[in-house]
Amino acid sequence: MSRTIESVAIIGAGTMGAGIAAASAAAGCRVLILDTDAASVEAALEQVDVEFRHLVTTGLVDSDLDAVAEYDWICEAIVEDLSIKRELFTRLEAARSDGSVISSNTSGIPLWQISEDMPERFCSDVAITHFFNPVRVMKLFELVPGANTKPEVISAFTEFGAERLGKGVVHAKDTVNFIGNRIGCYLMLSGLHLAKPFLESGITQEQIDAVLGAPVGLPPTGLYGLIDLIGLDVMELVGRNLAANLPKDDLGHPYTSFPSAEQKMHDSGQLGRKSGGGFYRQVKLSDGERRKESFDLQSAEWRAAQPADLHAVSTELGNVLFDDSAEGELAWQIFGGTLQYAAGLIPEIADDVINIDNAIRWGFNWVKGPFEMIDHLDSRRVIDRILGEGKELPAMLEVLQNSGFESFYRNDGSEYLGVDGQYHSVN
Repeated sequence: MSRTIESVAIIGAGTMGAGIAAASAAAGCRVLILDTDAASVEAALEQVDVEFRHLVTTGLVDSDLDAVAEYDWICEAIVEDLSIKRELFTRLEAARSDGSVISSNTSGIPLWQISEDMPERFCSDVAITHFFNPVRVMKLFELVPGANTKPEVISAFTEFGAERLGKGVVHAKDTVNFIGNRIGCYLMLSGLHLAKPFLESGITQEQIDAVLGAPVGLPPTGLYGLIDLIGLDVMELVGRNLAANLPKDDLGHPYTSFPSAEQKMHDSGQLGRKSGGGFYRQVKLSDGERRKESFDLQSAEWRAAQPADLHAVSTELGNVLFDDSAEGELAWQIFGGTLQYAAGLIPEIADDVINIDNAIRWGFNWVKGPFEMIDHLDSRRVIDRILGEGKELPAMLEVLQNSGFESFYRNDGSEYLGVDGQYHSVN
């Protein structure tokens, strides 16, 4: 039975729920927004463009949940708490109509945990539909089926995401944090630990952020600036989820908790932009001007921000990873380490390099995805350095090595190297 999505019920009127509602209304869909708080519902409605508000109905979970029976897609976008989600899904399953599809916008809770012991109809009609914030701007749409999700359900979500919402659909597997956050959060959490000796040697946070920006194809927020944007509170929850759900031998385990300095920041409420400052802050001076300050992790005191000095760092994309300098070693350990981590996650989190590369470009705004970047750097050079350090090659780099080929993509990106060591058409 084919499924089509023409109407959307959003449960949860927070930032993500409001964004999904606004995008769905702009795509011409009837939309229902429900929450436990009337003020949140009204705030979500304000996020919908005026010309599409006639398509939106609002209500409260306690009194209006049965209204979901009139909608094709029921999307849960509430707090990241497994027990609360499961309780809500039990109620939604009883209220929704046959033929509807249902999903969670969770950013990292595996679907099998949500679906455990749920009715057969639920398990066959459910998926993870993970958008990135802000929904109207970010292209990435991660789609994760459960073990029993029907193919026509995934087809309906794929078509709706790509054709109606204009998103880049990435097919992920039901593993913790899926694709984008699994790799992106590894870079951030490992980066906090791996940067520590560089800070102790005198490299500033500003310098670290500059190196982990344009020189390696990352956004200008770098490491600390990006965590300021996300919030240390969110990152701590991410770390806890990873600690509980990563495979036992995963390389991310040593980095699921903060270093002591960052933990003290978190515990004192110094969380990032949302709290007025984290690693950086803007201070208003007596003359009305504003000054950027940095929280020095070594002294645990605020100081005037120092401009980064990259005059000795190559501006050629990726060259810094092989530079014989402290900045080069920093880039290799943190960014290069993340490339290696990504190369070890197929087929665990995705079936191919394409879905991983797309997820990271669309979700974290890297100039190149991990495998595209390895190609750009020269895969042989990367492999030789890893082996020269006495390390084992990650799975996909071993596939590349054994295949006798030189890159993950060829023919202008129209073909990619599969786990079988053969090239396949991208389309």
